[in-house]
Amino acid sequence: MTFAKILLVGCGNMAGAMLDGWLAAGLPPAAFTVVDPARQSVPKGVKLLAELPARGKFDAVLLGVKPQLLGQVAPAVEPLVGESTLVLSLLAGVELATLQHRFPRALAQVRVMPNLAVALGKAPIALAEHGLDDDGRAALLALMAPLGTPEWVGEDRFDLVTALAGSGPAFVYRFIDALSAASVRLGLPEDQARSLALAMTEGAAALAAQSEHAPGKLADMVASPGGVTRKGLDVLDEGEALTQLVTKCLRAARDRSHEMSREAREQG
Repeated sequence: MTFAKILLVGCGNMAGAMLDGWLAAGLPPAAFTVVDPARQSVPKGVKLLAELPARGKFDAVLLGVKPQLLGQVAPAVEPLVGESTLVLSLLAGVELATLQHRFPRALAQVRVMPNLAVALGKAPIALAEHGLDDDGRAALLALMAPLGTPEWVGEDRFDLVTALAGSGPAFVYRFIDALSAASVRLGLPEDQARSLALAMTEGAAALAAQSEHAPGKLADMVASPGGVTRKGLDVLDEGEALTQLVTKCLRAARDRSHEMSREAREQG
């Protein structure tokens, strides 16, 4: 399986970040065709169309439109999906069965859940597929590898992984913002609070990624008994306050993904 011609149907924040990541990794711009009437420009060498082409042969079609638009877009995209075409879907809540129904002639259908760090090659990328053999799975992993860390996930866990890996950056950004806002309330200038919070988070994440220790262990290693850090951790740890809050957060996001799946099934 090769990916010499890739069609991006919709190129908003996520699909655009993936395109940037692939180009940064050295994939040729001529391999990509973008169809998005809202886009005014694309990177040099990438083909930009305001409407879907009447004909064409593509190795992969990446669906990057809003999930509720699938019913409108699919009939126009389906003629471009042949027996050797891989359908890749970024559509939250749209299940493989729905993709099979919409694109029955496709070689395979794949759900893809990254986050915006694909532009830097540092995103977790959840994948669930129907129709790929071992070689096809390996080829897809190779395509996704420049964007971060791709992993196969059972579709029964896809909603939870969406909440963690897909929505997770927003939750982390909220925590960084909260650290900054709390520091301002306690006396730091706003610019300095934000700069320190960002630098601290970047360094802590980099260390956690490289350390042999689990993040919880690293937290304990920073905190001396009776010291400054331990006093702060006591607030987060009391009654598992932070874990309880994050569990509630992930549950709400997961359940919304469940709801979107049901809505997509009802729309056919």
